[in-house]
Amino acid sequence: MIHVAFGFNDKKGTYSKFVGTTMLSLFENTNEEVTVHILHDNTLTDDNHDKFIYLAGRYSQAVKFYNVEKLCAEKIEKFLSLAPEVEGWRLTRGAFYRLLIPQIFPMEIEKCIYLDSDIIVNLDIKELWQIELGEKILAAVPEILFYGSVNEMNNGFRLCKDGLVKHEDYFNSGVLLMNLKLLRGEEKNIIDAFYFRAQNPQYRDYFDQNVLNYCFSTKTLKLPIKFNKPTQNVRLEKEPLTKKIYHYAGGSFGIGLGLDMKDALNRLWMKYFVKTPWFNEETIGQLYEGFMQVQNDLKKSALNISAAMKIKSRAFITVESKLNKVIENFSVREGEEVFIMTDNTSTQSLINAIKNSREEKIFFLFLPNFSLNVLEENGLVRGEDFFNGFDFFLNEYNSYPLAKAM
Repeated sequence: MIHVAFGFNDKKGTYSKFVGTTMLSLFENTNEEVTVHILHDNTLTDDNHDKFIYLAGRYSQAVKFYNVEKLCAEKIEKFLSLAPEVEGWRLTRGAFYRLLIPQIFPMEIEKCIYLDSDIIVNLDIKELWQIELGEKILAAVPEILFYGSVNEMNNGFRLCKDGLVKHEDYFNSGVLLMNLKLLRGEEKNIIDAFYFRAQNPQYRDYFDQNVLNYCFSTKTLKLPIKFNKPTQNVRLEKEPLTKKIYHYAGGSFGIGLGLDMKDALNRLWMKYFVKTPWFNEETIGQLYEGFMQVQNDLKKSALNISAAMKIKSRAFITVESKLNKVIENFSVREGEEVFIMTDNTSTQSLINAIKNSREEKIFFLFLPNFSLNVLEENGLVRGEDFFNGFDFFLNEYNSYPLAKAM
């Protein structure tokens, strides 16, 4: 029996369909018996609960549910007290439910696979299950295989930049083979990592991933990239699809999931999604509403730009890894200013740069994972002083909000 776990919070009731799509891709590509373990909270609706049961039954597989809000109330309260900011993030408290697996699962289960829900399992999961962990606590794909260079990792992973975790040891937590027998003795270590994170806010990014790396980077077996292949790399390298686990992480520049069916990765995801019980008239309605919202937002932005450009020139703020894409898509002209954000650039410096030139320039921002609400809270006006540049990538980015609207 292969054991696979998912953990999620579903405030809007729309996230379950992504878990279900990952589940279905898993079932479609294996002939082995699988038990799917779903760690959820009170946000799981009865309808979604029943759809998971139906989906597993259709493939003669098993599914078990664990309401962590009831089973682990004190532990969740402790986690939230040490990481209260998670409630306002793109990620939710569901991100740390995977940390509860060792304590929740029956003692007779000594190993399991954890999967994020932005994943398509396009291989037989038995390949991953059969890997021997030995004395390793986890098995995972090193993050450096995603980025390809230490410099790229330095831009995003402070644990590595500050020397707390070696670059080659830092791993992505989206696909994990977990040695539950050993992990059950590491609960205090994980709590200590939460305390460390709370006391050192510079390490709050990448949430549970940083916690796991802080604890187990040297106790993790390195997996080949086929077990957690980022769609970002597949698209950039124009790589044909093969038997891999594909991770649709991120939304900017078409890196994650979109609805352009000329894209092979989008087609792959849709191939599995349309077979789930979540593909119905409600989803089509959500897509339509999402499309109309994107269209309306673009109209408003176009009118604002037209008015602003009569008296202002363009300026661009981006991270270095997106620079060429910005220049290409916006036909940046000689003389137009382009500011490069780095790890050393503070939010206040960004605010000051825009404020100092707000009468002469309108800024287009290309900053993944940066909350533009911070600018508005400091008196800057969206549509007059700045725009989210990603909104204007018609062929690549704007399909992501549509997928999100589902």
